Amino acid sequence: MHREKRSLEFYVLAIFFTIFVLFLYGPLSAILILSFQGPDGGLTFPLNGVSLHWFANLFEKQAVGDFGASFQRSFVLGLMVMLVTVVVSLLAGLAFRRRFRGATFLFYATVASLVVPSIIISLGIGVVFQQGGLQPAWYSSAFGAHLTWTLPFGVLIMFAVFNRFSPAYEEAARDLGASSWQTFRHVVLPMIAPSLIGVGLFGFTLSYDEFARTLMTSGTYNTLPLEIYGMTTNVTTPVLYALGTVTTVFSFTIILAALGIMTMLGRQQAKKS
Repeated sequence: MHREKRSLEFYVLAIFFTIFVLFLYGPLSAILILSFQGPDGGLTFPLNGVSLHWFANLFEKQAVGDFGASFQRSFVLGLMVMLVTVVVSLLAGLAFRRRFRGATFLFYATVASLVVPSIIISLGIGVVFQQGGLQPAWYSSAFGAHLTWTLPFGVLIMFAVFNRFSPAYEEAARDLGASSWQTFRHVVLPMIAPSLIGVGLFGFTLSYDEFARTLMTSGTYNTLPLEIYGMTTNVTTPVLYALGTVTTVFSFTIILAALGIMTMLGRQQAKKS
């Protein structure tokens, strides 16, 4: 049995994918390995012993940086952004299922922030708050700045979901006597629940990792990305790598948890159908 000969395009794409993987996971692997440096280790290879010293050092009082408080701020901000992104994206998806006056303008106004440089949006929001006599803060101005980044993604995802959603399911529910709320609660919502979890995951991770739109809007207290950036100019020990490893593991844990929930909901939906 003869195998089909690989084309030149296959090898080109394989090489491109390999380079992509190396650029993506190579730096993460280096940071992961260096975070296990011994107590006398430095910021570069080779390893000077192997230990968990720098992970333990994270939970001690640091001369520079405030990991615990900045992590809490980023986590709470991410949850706030996630909740609003899910609710607004769902409502927008439902609204745009029918044509209404100004729908085109509203759509382009929503996604326009994706093409505007993030630092410009951050600077603009910071200036507006200062001119209005308001103090920029992570829970107000930064919250609004993050929504300009997460909402367009959420809205576009829900547009794609409802574009493929057959109204026959709703019509069948109404024929059986279900009200509009019952149709949404028992028919529409269970079917789009995995997509809503995906929107929430997008909202949380984009907010949790956002730097540029937070730079001019966080106020006095830093979020985690800003704190890490500040630490890169002052911290000269592998504790910085330990922090990067912990935050990366946390991000992957959130993603895996969301994927697990989506899989579970998909199986439940398959059993019902």
